Amino acid sequence: MSDRIPMTRTGYDKLKAEVDQMETVEMPKLAARVAAARSEGDLSENAEYHGARESQGMLQAKINLLRDKLARAVIVERAKDAGDEVVFGATIRVKDLKFGDEEEYVLVGAGEEDFDSGRINVASPLAQGFLGRKVGEKVSIDVPAGTLTYEILEVRFD
Repeated sequence: MSDRIPMTRTGYDKLKAEVDQMETVEMPKLAARVAAARSEGDLSENAEYHGARESQGMLQAKINLLRDKLARAVIVERAKDAGDEVVFGATIRVKDLKFGDEEEYVLVGAGEEDFDSGRINVASPLAQGFLGRKVGEKVSIDVPAGTLTYEILEVRFD
């Protein structure tokens, strides 16, 4: 996994803060839970101990995953203006040609995505289908759920 992950400084800082929170707050709490459960005696039948160890392992795995993302991060400044072409940092308004709905997306880096608020990761299949396209173009994008067809109505840089 040596793929670079594009992200803004904001996304990078958000991921870094999340890792720091996990390492300095959550991990010590779990270590205290493990120690308390260990002091209760026989570990072979101690459900609290095994649960705390499992939680500790899952948290460590998440920390490792986020650290890997941070190590592969490439800080990209949002485009201020690329005309009518879809690029990293652009806000796009598109029309779903199958259902007629208009949707708005912001192409963001790792750590900033929030599909419910229209912020999609630039590395996602949906965002990759929009990159480099221009206003007025119709685009078909293969996603795990099938093929989506959109018309790009607007590209702006907020």
